[in-house]
Amino acid sequence: MTNSKQTRSEQREEARQKAKELREQNAKKEKRNKLVLQLSVVGAALAIIVGVGAVIAFEAANRAAAPVVDETPANLTELGGVKIGVGLQAFTATNTPTPDSSEKSPEIIMYVDYQCPICQAFDLPNAAQLRSWVDTGAATVEIRPLSFLDRASLNEYSSRAANAAFCVANFQPDSYFDFHQDLMENQPSEGQEGPSDQRLFEIAAQSGAGTEEVKGCIQNKSFGDYVEQHTQFVLSNPQDGVTVSGTPTILVNGEQYTWNTGDELLSPERFAQFVSSSMAE
Repeated sequence: MTNSKQTRSEQREEARQKAKELREQNAKKEKRNKLVLQLSVVGAALAIIVGVGAVIAFEAANRAAAPVVDETPANLTELGGVKIGVGLQAFTATNTPTPDSSEKSPEIIMYVDYQCPICQAFDLPNAAQLRSWVDTGAATVEIRPLSFLDRASLNEYSSRAANAAFCVANFQPDSYFDFHQDLMENQPSEGQEGPSDQRLFEIAAQSGAGTEEVKGCIQNKSFGDYVEQHTQFVLSNPQDGVTVSGTPTILVNGEQYTWNTGDELLSPERFAQFVSSSMAE
């Protein structure tokens, strides 16, 4: 309370002193708030740095050395496919998995891009019967991976998945059929990020191809040049008289399987009929 005996000059001086004290208090408060804000920003930045460092350290700890590979993946057919026979075993230089029966079985060839939604649309409903046919020796299937759909992915999934497929074919060919179907089941939507290299290796491991060579091959994109060059060659040159202009391109005993509607594409019964008719012819 203002002393009633103060002169007007003293009252003004007291008011100025109180105003000065108030300004000093506000300045201290603002300084404290600014310091708290700066500490918060620094803390957040440190958390980000620590988080990024942890990710880098994790990736470094989980990175495998690039394996020594030839320019062309091993265990491929002359036209760049992985041929699978009885018992879901791959045809290699030392293994020809054919059934005991001398009866001729249909040869199914599929050109695929692992980012291709139409490939997935065909593969998923036909997976069970393809597996049964091949496992029992009722048919062989040759899968020929291509890559031209990186534009439909935020992280070049098409070429990375094709590279991963050839890595499995090169080092663990008998796991290829399972890996192929796992890739189809895990296909990302167009315009989204696909599985990381680490995730691709995890899928390979689930398929029975969890070796350090496969891991290093996937992480270092060891067959990246082959994927690019092989895709360009296939799309620019007829393959055994067949023009491959997109995926899936499906052949049964050299005859191309076609469809006019989505229902026809999705129908395993229709494809089975086509296989039977190709054998009859």
